[in-house]
Amino acid sequence: MRNLGSAGLALALAVGLSACGAPSEPPAGEDATAETSLAAAPTDARPASFSQCSSCHAVQAGSNGIGPSLAGVFGAKAGHLGVAYKYSDALLASGLTWDEAALDEWLTMPSKKVPGTKMVYAGQADPAKRKELIEYLKTLK
Repeated sequence: MRNLGSAGLALALAVGLSACGAPSEPPAGEDATAETSLAAAPTDARPASFSQCSSCHAVQAGSNGIGPSLAGVFGAKAGHLGVAYKYSDALLASGLTWDEAALDEWLTMPSKKVPGTKMVYAGQADPAKRKELIEYLKTLK
């Protein structure tokens, strides 16, 4: 990796964070192995809508990325990984249990459901895609 300097690093971080939640492709000639290994699903049932999630979340237990692993998230309490991931104070204090209703509201717009969350995601407006994501999250053990 080349030295970007502080201005270049700040720009790279801003661009990287702005892509969070959007599907991405590696630049031509670059290997997508890091992203693929982060997002590798335990089954072939991963819906296309999950590509937005996979830019920040892994699905293997104990494999945190920018966001926490989503393995076992369905039915768990918000912040269930404890010290294994640095959640926002707002999420830890939310008292949420990740059931269908809570996930549907969260995936619609996380910052509205839990003001002060660290999750940088504008939300999924399409109810069918949210349902598809929730059904997939149920399969992650």
